[in-house]
Amino acid sequence: MNAHEAIERIYREEYGRVVASLVRRFGDIDIAEEAAGEALLVAMERWPEDGVPPNPGGWLTTTAGRRAIDRIRRESHRDAKHQAALMIEDDTPHEPTGIVEDDRLRLIFTCCHPALAPEVRVALTLRLLGGLTVAEIAQAFLVPETTMAQRITRAKKKIKDANIPYRVPAPEDLTARLGGVLAVVYLVFNEGYLASSSGAPIREELTAEAIRLGRILRTLLPDEPEVAGLLALMLLTEARRRTRVAGGELIPLHEQDRGGWDRELIAEGHALVRECLARNRPGQYQLLAAVNAVHTDAPAAGDTDWSQIAALYGQLYAIAPTPIVALNRAVAVAELDGPEVALAEVDRLQLTTYHAWHATRADLLRRLGRSAEARAAYDAAISATENEAERAYLSRRRGSLAP
Repeated sequence: MNAHEAIERIYREEYGRVVASLVRRFGDIDIAEEAAGEALLVAMERWPEDGVPPNPGGWLTTTAGRRAIDRIRRESHRDAKHQAALMIEDDTPHEPTGIVEDDRLRLIFTCCHPALAPEVRVALTLRLLGGLTVAEIAQAFLVPETTMAQRITRAKKKIKDANIPYRVPAPEDLTARLGGVLAVVYLVFNEGYLASSSGAPIREELTAEAIRLGRILRTLLPDEPEVAGLLALMLLTEARRRTRVAGGELIPLHEQDRGGWDRELIAEGHALVRECLARNRPGQYQLLAAVNAVHTDAPAAGDTDWSQIAALYGQLYAIAPTPIVALNRAVAVAELDGPEVALAEVDRLQLTTYHAWHATRADLLRRLGRSAEARAAYDAAISATENEAERAYLSRRRGSLAP
């Protein structure tokens, strides 16, 4: 990794904290984003010669804050603007943080404002807090990049035009925004678990940050079962991370060395799943956590209780009838009723922009001995992902097909 790549990695790790701090300080998304970007450029110039500072996050926040003040001064020559900029420079304490003390989590709650459409809240917060690119967010939502860019731009304009304050909701209002907050945390985790862009196949800084936020939410809202469910889901998924990539190639679940799974995380995740079952208020994250509990409970891939997994996905589809859920259920159906039955279900979904749909079709066609069709499906899956480890796995599977 060269110096610039290292700086970019540090920047992506710190981006959310820098933006959160600037938004709380200046109350303007555009200023925060532009100043954070300018701070990166300064780091690119100075750090290769001066070395990375002991506290790179603090350095970036300070530099970005100065750039933000410069922009405020440039935008107007009026005395009031100059005075405002001078006031911003003082060292008086910020207003009380209220019930949510973590800067990044506070901004997530703030951006999940009910005046914005749910998918827009999530997309905007992923951009600001997760440091995800518009392309990465678009892929998570299965929409074109231009469409997602327009959504984010409109959301920022609506916040500005409607004077929506950057304020943490009152304790009694937290639950109303919780769904959007959980969606953001989960999507940040997913992007870290299987990065959609080129580069490292797994972005550990994102999975670690999502789990950190999940633990804070758990402390903040201990009686919300979906919070416990999301934390359990992330822990059980993270427990398998060390075995997911080998030799630059993605290792699917059934091929992973289960002896390399993190048993402490699995035990913690299973305990949370049992707590959710006792509450008996099922939600999507609890059901997904239960699926992962079944997988991590099996000593070997052949011991997996696929009937239970299919039933859990059936329950999940009843409350969240998305094509992604249907696709995952079809994988379980293939183990129970055979690849032909599952392929019929998969083909009905027509998720033509989603790499996992093509990869699932390819595997089912391979199992049916339809090599030419499987080869075409593998090609489509390879074209639909930029994750190099996943592309390597798919290419190997394609190469193993009978002529």
